[in-house]
Amino acid sequence: MLKKLNKVDIVTIAKGAKEASYALGLVDTDLKDAALRGMAKDLLRHSGSIEKENKKDIKAAKKKNYPSALIDRLILNDKRIKGMADSLDTISNLKDPVGNIIEVIKRPNGLVIGKMRVPIGVIAIIYESRPNVTSDCVGLCLKSGNSVILRGGSEAINSNIAIFEVLNKSVEKFGLPKNCISIIRDTAHNLIRQLLQQDKFIDLVMPRGGEALIKEVAAHSKIPVIKHYKGVCHVYVDGNADLNMAHSIALNAKVQRPGVCNAMETLLVHRDVAARFLPVLMKDYRAYGVEIRGCEMTKRIIKDAKPAKEEDWYAEYLDLILSVKVVNDLDEAIAHIRKYGSQHSDSIVTDNKNNALKFLREVDSAAVYVNASTRFTDGGEFGMGAEIGISTDKIHARGPMALKELTTYKYVIFGNGQIRK
Repeated sequence: MLKKLNKVDIVTIAKGAKEASYALGLVDTDLKDAALRGMAKDLLRHSGSIEKENKKDIKAAKKKNYPSALIDRLILNDKRIKGMADSLDTISNLKDPVGNIIEVIKRPNGLVIGKMRVPIGVIAIIYESRPNVTSDCVGLCLKSGNSVILRGGSEAINSNIAIFEVLNKSVEKFGLPKNCISIIRDTAHNLIRQLLQQDKFIDLVMPRGGEALIKEVAAHSKIPVIKHYKGVCHVYVDGNADLNMAHSIALNAKVQRPGVCNAMETLLVHRDVAARFLPVLMKDYRAYGVEIRGCEMTKRIIKDAKPAKEEDWYAEYLDLILSVKVVNDLDEAIAHIRKYGSQHSDSIVTDNKNNALKFLREVDSAAVYVNASTRFTDGGEFGMGAEIGISTDKIHARGPMALKELTTYKYVIFGNGQIRK
């Protein structure tokens, strides 16, 4: 039975993380990298026990009739655990941002002013479903010199704790500061509210999960929040698109892994190509079991499409469901994305350079693509190693939150006796 935590425990966890952050920020790169490589090996060494605990979560999820896409996010097998280990190895090989001078200005009075990257301090991660988030967050926070407090959802609690136990033993083995990584083992909902009040000790909160979780965290936190908001991602097939390319992109963006935030939820198609493009695409969508919810024009072309309601255009399905709208031109496509999108990832498929540049300029999302699938919005795919999440905010960071995005900066000033007159 999991130990119940009370408010004192939450304060103790937060205070311990804060104290550890001072020491962790000074740990040299070689030790951090050695610890990360050790963690990777330990995950593989203990994969059997992790999978055993994961099976408990899967069994409980099936008993509660969770959607298949959610269960897929929960599953840990040899391949996914190896992926977690590989991610930690990748992070160990990335350049350490801590201490890097990112800008130097020399003033007329001789002062030399630099901006030095430093850890944020203590980061609390509140997340749902995907247990691999546990190791990704630990790896990124450790390398960037931040203490981390993990609070996963009840649906993956056994898996999260099993992963944490392995990683925490590695922390101890390599002599890293005690409490630099910690996990809240109790899934009681009120503990989130308590955690969000610890602004004295926690510097940043990052929620990863459904829209309801993110809105609740943002509404109740006394701590700055960077939102990994929902991914209502669009692909727009322009009238000048290569339709074979558009077919491949639209298929990949929806079916390759529908239960993730960078999967396409709405397909927009120019009216000049809709009658040629959609019937061919539908053959593959039907083979994958994709349900179409379309506008009136879409329903004329795809006879078995369900009528799209207003709420469908806002929906993050995270499932094999797709909203489809036929639009008159690029301007209508951009207007639709502005109204219904979540500023996550949106793509245009076109051979028209001017249309591509217009889309890039006018679509205000964290990641905007030309002729590529939205599924690439990911720290690993961007060459950042793992990521903590995809920020749909504009401050302090946007898009994949990786090592550099987990640091802030301070000014360091060198003088030779200057005084202000």
